[in-house]
Amino acid sequence: MSAKPSTNADLAINGGTPVRTAPLPWELPGAHWIGQEEEELVTKVVRAQSPFRYYGADPQHMVDSLESEWAARLKRRHALAVNCGTQALHICLAAMGVGPGDEVLVPGYMWVSCLSAVVRLGGIPRLVDIDDTFCICPKDLQAKLNDRSKAILYVNMSGAPGRIDQVRKIANARGVYLLEDCAQAAGASLNGTPSGGFGDMAIFSFQQNKNMTSGEGGLIVCDDEHLYKRAFAVHDLGYARTAAGRLDPTDEAYQLWGVGARMSELSGAMALAQLRKLDRITGAMRTAKWQIRDRLAALPGIEMRTILDPAGDSGPFLLMLFPDSATADRVVAAVQAEGVKGPEGSLACVTMKQWGLHWYFNVPSLVHKRAISPDGFPWSHPANAFHEEISYARGTLPVCDDYHDRGALLAIASCLTDKDVDDIATAFEKVAAVLMPGR
Repeated sequence: MSAKPSTNADLAINGGTPVRTAPLPWELPGAHWIGQEEEELVTKVVRAQSPFRYYGADPQHMVDSLESEWAARLKRRHALAVNCGTQALHICLAAMGVGPGDEVLVPGYMWVSCLSAVVRLGGIPRLVDIDDTFCICPKDLQAKLNDRSKAILYVNMSGAPGRIDQVRKIANARGVYLLEDCAQAAGASLNGTPSGGFGDMAIFSFQQNKNMTSGEGGLIVCDDEHLYKRAFAVHDLGYARTAAGRLDPTDEAYQLWGVGARMSELSGAMALAQLRKLDRITGAMRTAKWQIRDRLAALPGIEMRTILDPAGDSGPFLLMLFPDSATADRVVAAVQAEGVKGPEGSLACVTMKQWGLHWYFNVPSLVHKRAISPDGFPWSHPANAFHEEISYARGTLPVCDDYHDRGALLAIASCLTDKDVDDIATAFEKVAAVLMPGR
């Protein structure tokens, strides 16, 4: 006997029985895996009374070990741990020499830190549209490059790379730097090359929402010795350090201005323990995500984000598109009512319109060209007069605007049970049968 088809009255949003009543787990991937390993390494630092990485009574070299293991994992010559991903972006662009008169190409779907890093250095962001991977569109990138282009900031958004191999070729051909933002994509890869393996430099974030976490923290990788030494000086107090860990201002090539973004040994201990679990964390998310995705992909009216290499998807987000904005709103609200939501404050299942500062036109400081200094820098700098021809208002990037309006996002916790996975897929199937029948 076939199951009775769902009706409008059966939907929980209309008074029917929800698929589930227990909240989904928080969408904080690494946090669910914090345990004995983190406790043991952090305890070593505490007992040694040496939380500063460069010297102390009994240094435990947690940050050194983190950098070494990360560089080996990505097959990069250099790794530099810092205090957060936002500062990592600033440090890399500073190492590349970004300043007044320079443009940095940034996708319209990103995080506000990407824009901040450019503006704070005196550069001007040039927005680039995205494609079906939700990452930079190579074709639009080609059209936006010009003689002021200093760097491309490629963001591996929402856990998976897009066509970064094509972007790498474009950057090489045009002689511009490629900075790879892997804040949301630690543990991801594209056809065997890890995220962070394509750029001249690449950054990672270990903030609470990321695939692995130390609460706050970040890391930079690169191969070029000069870029690394500049990044080191900027991340510290503007200079190199001696073997004893003391500041060394003797090398004139690296007498810069630093931001004091060093990683502490406590954060390093947390991040090191999490790194050693990263493949298990991403494996759990990827498995759960693709089980859900395969069922949702069969539903009429739901279009899935293009994932070029499913095996390299780190799995923290499932992105989907609906036929129009109103449908996206109705479906997400109905699915949430079926119990597909997390604890209070969670963003487990939301429309892209609820995704705030990830979309360029939702960043008021960009749209209105705000400045920190009273003189309006960097917009007021004579070398940046060209910014007058650039608008950051909605309508600048058609694909971003469209995906924002009719998109939705499902965060994939790293500890979903088989029942959680089934409930999520069942809720979407139930809602789609009523709200999008036979599309």
